[in-house]
Amino acid sequence: MKRDIKALVSQMTLEEKASLCSGLDFWHTKGVERLGIPPIMLTDGPHGLRKQRASADHLGLFDSVPATCFPSAAGLASSWDRELIYQVGVSLGEECQAEDVAVLLGPGANIKRSPLCGRNFEYFSEDPYLSSRMAASHIQGVQSQGVGTSLKHFAANNQEHRRMTSDSVVDERTLREIYLASFEYAVKEAQPWAVMCSYNKVNGTYASENEYLLTDILKEEWGHEGFVVSDWGAVNERVDGLAAGLELEMPASGGANDRKIVEAVCSGKLPEEKLDRAVERLLRVIFKAVDQKKPGASYDADAHHALARKVARESMVLLKNEDGILPLRKGGKIAVIGELAVKPRYQGGGSSHIKPIKLEDIREEIVKSAGSKAQVIYAQGYDLQQDVTDDALVEEAKRTAAQADVAVIFAGLPERYESEGFDRTHLRLPDNQIRLIEAVAGVQSRVVVVLSNGAPVEMPWLGSVKGLLEAYLGGQALGGAIADLLFGDANPCGKLAETFPQRLEHNPSQLNFPGEGDRVEYREGLFVGYRYYDAKQIEPLFPFGFGLSYTTFEYSNLVVGKKSIRDDEQVTVSVNVTNTGSRQGKEIVQLYVRDVESSVIRPVKELKGFAKVDLQPGETKTVTFTLGKRSFAYYNVELKDWHVESGEFEILIGRSSRDIVLKDTLQVESTQVIKPICHRNSTIGDLMGNPEAQALVMDWIKRTPFGAMAAADDTHSDMMQAMMKYLPLRGLVGFSGGALTEEALDELLKQLNG
Repeated sequence: MKRDIKALVSQMTLEEKASLCSGLDFWHTKGVERLGIPPIMLTDGPHGLRKQRASADHLGLFDSVPATCFPSAAGLASSWDRELIYQVGVSLGEECQAEDVAVLLGPGANIKRSPLCGRNFEYFSEDPYLSSRMAASHIQGVQSQGVGTSLKHFAANNQEHRRMTSDSVVDERTLREIYLASFEYAVKEAQPWAVMCSYNKVNGTYASENEYLLTDILKEEWGHEGFVVSDWGAVNERVDGLAAGLELEMPASGGANDRKIVEAVCSGKLPEEKLDRAVERLLRVIFKAVDQKKPGASYDADAHHALARKVARESMVLLKNEDGILPLRKGGKIAVIGELAVKPRYQGGGSSHIKPIKLEDIREEIVKSAGSKAQVIYAQGYDLQQDVTDDALVEEAKRTAAQADVAVIFAGLPERYESEGFDRTHLRLPDNQIRLIEAVAGVQSRVVVVLSNGAPVEMPWLGSVKGLLEAYLGGQALGGAIADLLFGDANPCGKLAETFPQRLEHNPSQLNFPGEGDRVEYREGLFVGYRYYDAKQIEPLFPFGFGLSYTTFEYSNLVVGKKSIRDDEQVTVSVNVTNTGSRQGKEIVQLYVRDVESSVIRPVKELKGFAKVDLQPGETKTVTFTLGKRSFAYYNVELKDWHVESGEFEILIGRSSRDIVLKDTLQVESTQVIKPICHRNSTIGDLMGNPEAQALVMDWIKRTPFGAMAAADDTHSDMMQAMMKYLPLRGLVGFSGGALTEEALDELLKQLNG
């Protein structure tokens, strides 16, 4: 239905307009009944619908309606599968329609700056290219069903410690290339109905009242058409927030902040035009939800559960498979060890906690998949509620493992280790689980470990086990998915969307995480995740993009469409991938770009393309990528724009960030001429890089003793040239012996800047 939003706003009283800018209660917006404006419902969460029952607690944390619990974002991103995540979004949208939810709060696109962040399970990746593509597909899937999303938490919200008062101090280039880039593509490509601002400050200003973020970048530069909603309780000063571009405060403020808005308009502090624009943005989304509401909507819970199982399979990552211990032989004697096998950790803690429609039992699913002739025996191994080793449980586990053909140990992080609201302080598994793995490996040579965790863990025991499956937090169908992979009914095809460090101390943010008091300095700059491990040549435990399969793949015939392009042109890159093994499998092809020589600090390489390809044994497919300006650009803080330096770039094709199998080069020519302002302290070397300036400067140099010395064919010429490279222009005057004057320098600067 077409509506005249501006006309509708003109009919509203000042009080009515102000009232629309805050919640009715914990989950609903306000309405204006006389004008036919209804309230709509917003609710959690990213990997499943968490709709609170009317009888539930006022904080909105408990007693939600049953819904499909999909794997959390840490796992979803490890699928590297845009279409699969789109299908998850479609299912979430269907469930929202059935429950009369207008906007689903998610996905979370914050960068994994540190593996200690307690909410990392809810975020996609350490890499902004991968994160933003996963987020866009999620948004498009949900919104295809006439339900909005709220992309969160904008911006630089990378820890839970002091999250409501901390100040993320980030330089402009890092903010643009890493932390904002994780949101940018998702906003531009998928247009989420809402964007949720974060709790923290960004460079001294609360995100909820940061006009640079909410208006200058999000609305004006990126073209976001929806509204900005606060994280629940994130508002600092409501009027300042509204002026900065925060349209909706959640939850309800009891009318207090509505009155502040009215007073600010009446006093002239807040122009009423700004309030009107905010209300227009809100109404466009409210009526979009109304118009796309599907009365009597329902969904197929069994089909959603089947999708959850498929997604879980594709999200899990095979990290070790020594001696081909996996897939397990059906019909053997299998020891299942660890309390997580019967009390699974399938999702993260906090506001995204879903009440699943049903939950698979891992042990039972293993029994089903092992075959009728198999014998599955179980030992608890440890107590999930404590970290202290129970010697009796360990001895029982050892006896059980010793009499089996293989032992499968289920280990991971209890919910008390990682959740919204607090960060981890270390990367270790609970002590009793470490002791269990070591003890079982001492009596059974064939050990497979299955991990349930939302973020990396250290693995001092890795050398004593033959198999390792990273199951992440696999959602309600994790039991069947794990069994499918362990017995080879499905082929592992996930790859890590984050780096697993050998030790916490190797992590780039470690010296500045979680900061001092409320000040959190992002001193590692651009070097987040694999960018740091590459630059420092630190061997990770498992690199970004790593994952094994039960089959093998070969890459060949890398073709770069052109050998030279301008930065306003595109180039296609293609590569052949062949399944050289004996069974069907999916490979994730990764494309990285390296600037061979740059005048600015840049990572060794950066992800700029990926594709997941399904191949039968012996089958070959061609994967094609398209690269444009942003594939080669860095953010130039002086230009306030993305800039490509002319030069050579390497195109790298890899199985992971550390396994580059093919490479080629491409020349990129910049169309943007940067003419720096020359001054007394401009160096000779900098000016010699500019063809126009070079001739003028060379003429000056020849008139000084430096000219003859640098041109001399003797042992001192190289030294002189090196010294002159960083000599400022004023130095030529000082060393010229009077041949050059200050007046002449002023004239030269006029010519250089002319």
